[in-house]
Amino acid sequence: MTCLNGIRVLVVEDEGAVAMLIEEMLEELGCVVVASVARLAKASDVARSIEVDLAMLDVNLAGQLVFPVAEILRDRNIPFFFSTGYGASGLRGEFAQRPVLHKPFSQSELEAKIAVVLETTTSDLPGQRAP
Repeated sequence: MTCLNGIRVLVVEDEGAVAMLIEEMLEELGCVVVASVARLAKASDVARSIEVDLAMLDVNLAGQLVFPVAEILRDRNIPFFFSTGYGASGLRGEFAQRPVLHKPFSQSELEAKIAVVLETTTSDLPGQRAP
């Protein structure tokens, strides 16, 4: 088991029940959910100012793609990964090689994905700019 105690996470997920499940999983892993948002405009606003260690992004937010939020996080050098039922094929060009957690997923799969993302330096991530 990876030590994720105190890891601050932004959750971007438009399905309320799924968001609650993700939040519970993260809290059980010792993470702190700093914010959980469901809509693109709000997610963009939060991504511009929030202080987090990691973000988890649902690709489709009520019919809008989350990539503008991913761009903000990338530009701020905040590690993130996508969670989607579409798989990696749902990611566009510059984010095609970003880490993806396929829905549905277990708590252990979530933990493993977070560990991989946090272990990878931001400059090594495709679509991520070095500081």
